[in-house]
Amino acid sequence: MSTYVLVAEDDRKQAELIRRYLVHDGYEVTVVHDGGTALGEATRRPPDLLVLDWMLPGLDGLEICRRLRGESELPILMLTARSTEDDLLRGLDLGADDYMTKPFRPRELVARVRTLLRRGRHTARPASQDPMCPTAPAAPTGPVDRAVLTVGRLTVHTDQHQVFVHDRPVNCTPGEFRILCAMASSPDRVFTRSQLLDCLADHGRTVSERTVDVHILNLRKKIETSPRTPQRLRTVHGIGYKLTRGDDGA
Repeated sequence: MSTYVLVAEDDRKQAELIRRYLVHDGYEVTVVHDGGTALGEATRRPPDLLVLDWMLPGLDGLEICRRLRGESELPILMLTARSTEDDLLRGLDLGADDYMTKPFRPRELVARVRTLLRRGRHTARPASQDPMCPTAPAAPTGPVDRAVLTVGRLTVHTDQHQVFVHDRPVNCTPGEFRILCAMASSPDRVFTRSQLLDCLADHGRTVSERTVDVHILNLRKKIETSPRTPQRLRTVHGIGYKLTRGDDGA
């Protein structure tokens, strides 16, 4: 049985281009051009993946995401002409699993579709792994209270879903919190994007490495004194990210 992809895009020429590339790659495709029809089609015949334009007439892509996420975990690839961090975070927070900014290359879109579908088939969590994150390192030897993780003046209370920086409470989304827990459990360890991705890809949700980058950007706004020159949540070029004591001293 063919994998079924629903494409919701109001630009008919672009929608047809997307359809042709997906059909050529072996997918069964239905195309719709407005938000109401998209939501109705996704409800009537749930697709294996939804390619969703942000700026649809009627219901926009964000509202469709919000409604579908109340009842479904189908992978959603958002298409948007918006490219600011705040816009992208809104889409991810409401349930989009990946995003592409316009203009984009159709071949890249097909590759993203493949990746999301593949990850959707591999999101089960092995029972032997840490429940906070599938790739979290084993606990250090010796007595360690894993309910409270401290890195400099950053404190994470894992049981209460609370984060403090210099005793100031920080509100984190579930995805941000899971990433922070994993990194705080092993300070100074370099985590690849793929490893952090595993912290998010549970409970049937599918996400991409771009989602990790957006969460990191948002976390820096919340825990760094100067997000543009981060001292705690650092980039290790070519590899990934690590959490350090930063400007809190050695």
